[in-house]
Amino acid sequence: MSIATGVNVAYLFAAVCFILALKGLTSPKTARYGNAIGAFGMVVAVAMTFVNRSVSNVALIVVAIAAGVVIGVPVARLVKMTAMPQMVAAFNGVGGGAAALVDISDFTKHAHSGVAIWIQVAVVLGVIIGCISFSGSIIAFLKLQEVMTGTPITYKGQQAVNGLIGLGILGLGGTVLSTTSSPVLAIMAGIALLFGIAFVLPIGGADMPVVISLLNSFTGLAVAASGFVLHNVLLIVAGTLVGASGTLLTRMMSKAMGRSLANVLFGAFGKVQESGAGASGSGEDRPVRSGSAEDIGTMLAYAQKVVIVPGYGLAVAQAQHTVKELADVLQAKGVEVDYAIHPVAGRMPGHMNVLLAEADVPYEQLKEMDEINSDFPSTDVALVVGANDVVNPAARDMVGSPIYGMPILDVDRAQQVVFLKRSMRPGFAGIDNELFYDPKVTLLFGDAKDSLAKLVSAVKAS
Repeated sequence: MSIATGVNVAYLFAAVCFILALKGLTSPKTARYGNAIGAFGMVVAVAMTFVNRSVSNVALIVVAIAAGVVIGVPVARLVKMTAMPQMVAAFNGVGGGAAALVDISDFTKHAHSGVAIWIQVAVVLGVIIGCISFSGSIIAFLKLQEVMTGTPITYKGQQAVNGLIGLGILGLGGTVLSTTSSPVLAIMAGIALLFGIAFVLPIGGADMPVVISLLNSFTGLAVAASGFVLHNVLLIVAGTLVGASGTLLTRMMSKAMGRSLANVLFGAFGKVQESGAGASGSGEDRPVRSGSAEDIGTMLAYAQKVVIVPGYGLAVAQAQHTVKELADVLQAKGVEVDYAIHPVAGRMPGHMNVLLAEADVPYEQLKEMDEINSDFPSTDVALVVGANDVVNPAARDMVGSPIYGMPILDVDRAQQVVFLKRSMRPGFAGIDNELFYDPKVTLLFGDAKDSLAKLVSAVKAS
């Protein structure tokens, strides 16, 4: 068997690994194995780079790999769960930028000797999409990291300006195809970077999970385009897999929010409303029912069924192990305990699943929204830990609310509802939650981890 044939066989094996990895990632129970299979496939793919005789500058490749390992491993190991979305955005942006640079480099290298038209098209598309993914992901990172405001940044005529920028990019792309000019390609790349920034600025922090997923699909398409440019089948397959899975996930996330993708991207959702129905507010001027950890602990201990609803506040407090301890104590007393998982709880798809899996919460206790909603009427206590918008009845009942139409967890239909909150501040959508003022709702204020620890002690003492 020739070296070329061996490389292609290895690429086929790596592609199968990537497909199996995606299959594994569809369930928290098999996600760890899926990650391992995908990583092994990538190791095989990278190893084949050194077998390919047409590859030069091996020393530079080794230096780049070493630099990536030195940066990537500590970042991945030390990142907090609350910062995982930012890391995904940053890594995704780097991938898009790398794909664009590869296309620019290869085009510049061969422009003088003539480049096939289909390769030119792949270069133009790869550079445009990769640059948009890079700069857009950086803005998403800055919003999630709260370096810049998470609310939409808008101005009059913004969409018209974005449209003109888009037309300019297309015009420059056509010029590149007709002239094979490297300087024009560089100008097009710069304007595409600007468009990526303009594209994400008007999108609010509440929509960042959808944006990250969409930009991830962009990066996949840019990588696939690079595969055409480099005549590398594996890059085409891997990029297409990422692009397709990112697109499907984006659609699923939009559906989970009850809105179209166009509304997510152009509706400036997430902006704090200053007046009107469902406007943001502290809620301090309205009476709420607060309780002590001892009273709530007794309520939980004598319940037959408790559903725990985790949200971003649980991740911020790093309270996943404490909530697992509370669930164990309740189960030891004969209480049935489940976890209600909303598709967009947290700041990225699967955020709560990963967080609870870290605490070894049994997979069978993690119930998705469609499965758990029918159980709330027979639930004695719904314990909401750090969630807000995903349980806000305004999404179901208040026409005109920014979250109206978003499917929610029906915690308001439980017999009793307990919220663990730091304050009465609204969630990402910037609107008040009328459920806080329902007579059957009790609020326990404080850090989620401390409050859960107090509930553990109270349940044990009951």
